[in-house]
Amino acid sequence: MADAAPRLMGLVEQLLGVPLPVRIRAWDGSQAGPPGAPALVVRNRRAVRRLLWRPGELGLARAWVAGDLDIEGDLYTCLDLLSGLIWERGEDARSLTQALRDPEVRAAVRGLVAMAGTPLPPAPPEEEVRRRGHLHTKRTDRRAISHHYDVGNDFYEIVLGPSMVYSCAYWQGPDDTLEAAQYDKLDLVCRKLGLRPGMRLLDVGCGWGSMALHAAKEYGVSVVGITLSQEQAAYARKRAADEGLTDRVEIRVQDYRDLKDGPFDAISSIGMAEHVGAQRYLEYATHLHGLLEPGGRLLNHQISRRPQRDETTYHVDEFIDAYVFPDGELQPVGVTVAQLERAGFEVRDVEAIREHYARTLRRWVARLEADWPRAVRLTSPGRSRVWRLYMAASALAFERNRIGVNQILAVRTPDSGDSGMPLRARTWN
Repeated sequence: MADAAPRLMGLVEQLLGVPLPVRIRAWDGSQAGPPGAPALVVRNRRAVRRLLWRPGELGLARAWVAGDLDIEGDLYTCLDLLSGLIWERGEDARSLTQALRDPEVRAAVRGLVAMAGTPLPPAPPEEEVRRRGHLHTKRTDRRAISHHYDVGNDFYEIVLGPSMVYSCAYWQGPDDTLEAAQYDKLDLVCRKLGLRPGMRLLDVGCGWGSMALHAAKEYGVSVVGITLSQEQAAYARKRAADEGLTDRVEIRVQDYRDLKDGPFDAISSIGMAEHVGAQRYLEYATHLHGLLEPGGRLLNHQISRRPQRDETTYHVDEFIDAYVFPDGELQPVGVTVAQLERAGFEVRDVEAIREHYARTLRRWVARLEADWPRAVRLTSPGRSRVWRLYMAASALAFERNRIGVNQILAVRTPDSGDSGMPLRARTWN
């Protein structure tokens, strides 16, 4: 008798203490759950073993990346239905320990163990990070950056498009193209920084060089861009050469902690600070402050999270930490502002643009899905599945205000108190 799906459904609902809002379709052809709802497709017994050996988000992530678990129906709808059970349960959620006190749950788990087959734990997918060393040393940061970015520039061209900008675009309207929105974001950063010909700009975490090239070409500045990714640096240097900008754009493979040749007139940090780590953020901000000329501006474009009632309970998302951004950490925007000011900056403007990132991510997912076979050939099925799930789940997180993204404009205000800023806010010169 084909009954794997009803048994799985019953166990999950007993563990969670609430009904499961999606269907389950199992390897034996059985189905269970609300008719018409998207389905979690459990392709084999190995998916069950992964969840038994690592209950929770990491077990689900391993099953997804390995292809043992899939989604049938609209990806966003399914993730949205599951988000309250996986990511938003909060401090009052029923814990696994509490559930296992129930004799019926323990009996169901024993049945599930029998159904899962061999008791040996499946090996993690090859795409999972293997942990070595302390957090946020120069060596571990290089390794983390390489894991995320050195997966092939051709793959990122599929996802990001010709702009090769891997951060939130800035949308003027629903009919904008991704390219136009990314151009507008880069130009907004340049205007907030007050760039003028002859200035010297530092672009920290320069990626594939888009900000550096835009600032040099459109605003006549000289740019030093730094990254820890060899593949990004090679790509950015070629772009600068192709556009005849090598006299104004220098791309380095360099850790920000090793940068000594200031001062700069302005600094852009776009999608970089998330990699720095909470414990090193004040050090990062202080170092950037020291690299700026008095009166120089910093534009810090950074993802944030919602503050928690008890900040000591914060932990990094297991899926993202293991497969996407190893060692990445998010802070509430208020913490970031306070640390920038502790480092000596005067924060002059904070613009929240989380809805813009949700739209950007949906465009990236659509590009990946439209060229899926090629993406798989360029990387691996597991890596492509990581990026599809990560970007779709992130789009929903921005839409539901679970995370945000902010552009923080700060100035190294000189002792005279003259910040050089316009009197009217949001009047960028």
